[in-house]
Amino acid sequence: MTYQTTLSNKSKKFLKNCDTELYQRLMQRIRELSNNPFPQDIKRVEGEKGKVFRVRVGKHRITYEVYTEKNEILIVKVGKRDDIYD
Repeated sequence: MTYQTTLSNKSKKFLKNCDTELYQRLMQRIRELSNNPFPQDIKRVEGEKGKVFRVRVGKHRITYEVYTEKNEILIVKVGKRDDIYD
């Protein structure tokens, strides 16, 4: 089952400003999440309200929330590991 994916404004801004190769890698991972929002390498983000998860893409992270009842994924943040958890 495919989930509808929505990007937050922060995520859109980061993706708009990153280089082409990184953009393609991140978007590929986001497409994979829309088909399987709970991959084996998923981690829950500690200290966040709700169910916020993260996946790695090299030195970058994608944090997201899954709404199974709506078949929707909200991409909360995309960025470098050092900057994503503020």
